[in-house]
Amino acid sequence: MPAERERLPIMRKEGKQRADGATLACCYALAMTCIPAGLVLKGLPMSITPGMAIGLAMGILWFCAQLVTTLGVAKGRNAARTALFLFACSQLATYGYATYGYLPSDELAAADRTLITLMAVFSVGLAVCDGVRGLDRLDRLLKVMVGGATFMAAVGILQFSLALDLTQYLSFPILKAQGEMSFVLERSNFRRPAGTSGHPIEFGVVCAMTVPIALHYALRAFDHGGPQKRWWFCLAILAVASMQSLSRSAVLGLAIAAMFIIPAMPKKRRVRALGAIVLFLVAMRVMVPGLVGTLYSLFTSISVDPSAESRRRAIDRAGGEISEHLLLGRGMGTYLPEKYGWLDNQYLGTLVQNGVIGMLLLIFLYVAGWYCCLRVRLASKDPRVRDLAIAIAAGIGVPGISSATFDLLGFAVATGFTFLLVGAAGSLWRTVQEERAAEAQHSAVEPDEPDVPDEEGPNKTEVTA
Repeated sequence: MPAERERLPIMRKEGKQRADGATLACCYALAMTCIPAGLVLKGLPMSITPGMAIGLAMGILWFCAQLVTTLGVAKGRNAARTALFLFACSQLATYGYATYGYLPSDELAAADRTLITLMAVFSVGLAVCDGVRGLDRLDRLLKVMVGGATFMAAVGILQFSLALDLTQYLSFPILKAQGEMSFVLERSNFRRPAGTSGHPIEFGVVCAMTVPIALHYALRAFDHGGPQKRWWFCLAILAVASMQSLSRSAVLGLAIAAMFIIPAMPKKRRVRALGAIVLFLVAMRVMVPGLVGTLYSLFTSISVDPSAESRRRAIDRAGGEISEHLLLGRGMGTYLPEKYGWLDNQYLGTLVQNGVIGMLLLIFLYVAGWYCCLRVRLASKDPRVRDLAIAIAAGIGVPGISSATFDLLGFAVATGFTFLLVGAAGSLWRTVQEERAAEAQHSAVEPDEPDVPDEEGPNKTEVTA
């Protein structure tokens, strides 16, 4: 009988890899995390960050690639792709509805800027979903995301511990500062770092989003061989930075990620994971006295916390706006916090600015990412792919739940990473679907051969078809 063929990993190719969608997505992830959020391109009438420019370029290239069949870009339906497309359509509809009538100049400028920003992140999600082909390229993108977030976290740790702000040295000739370049705030006598992001809340949420991805690669290296120390180092930096952001949203994000990942672990590893969490909290309490207690008080004193009270008043402020523009909202970006007050709740903000349709499609965006991860988990037999699906689902879960505690779409880095992960979920599901289709085609083309008696000598029986 013919020798059995060894099963190959999903879509793994050897040789030099040409630039593709994953290459552009890696550049986007690094631009969002390694360049301070307050720097924009010079010489443009609108404030456009380097990350936004890369995202818009990815959208143009994605559209051009959809017109031909020779560039290897995926086509066809995908849950993540559909969710991204529908949410983009809702934004265009809201923009048209809002600008059809009169808008004050400041709100019109904000609506224009918000539309361009959102189109950039939609483009990133679509380009990742259709342009990142194969597990190797998806791994590369996710590893770069972890590396970029680790750099941002390290900058934040230096801001928290030493009051050393490296962002003042991260400047480039083609960029200029937009507004005041201040990345460190204070809370309960602690410095609140923002790293290279725009705000400590965003900083903590982005770190929490990448913790499950870093944990996946650390555990995969431990189980299957490969360099481990770098991923454990990234995991430690990201977890510490999440705590040092002094943000309820970040702590909630870490808890959400744990609720996704720990139940999916084997029993013995679950016990070790819970023990590691306890040891981590003890270590943080010893190394930074008062930090754990301050974080605990953020939740226990929420009834008298000024920020929590502001969120409760925001519901009353938003009620009138929702009733006036129920379906499509008043326009994304037109509810200016400095003018109308802070909402600090993305679901509420989307309901006000994008209407019921926009809010439902925002929820559908998260659900579509989880759906792709669930389908991968059920369809794949490779434990590494199944674990990666859980890690991506956990990463999406952090902004999906934390959107109720902060304005996600108002922060470029957190929004960009959210759409990267939704696109990654769609890309992983495409990869598994392609593997299953290839296996089915292989089984149909090469059926099992019949067993032939092994007779020796010149009179050996020949079997002919």
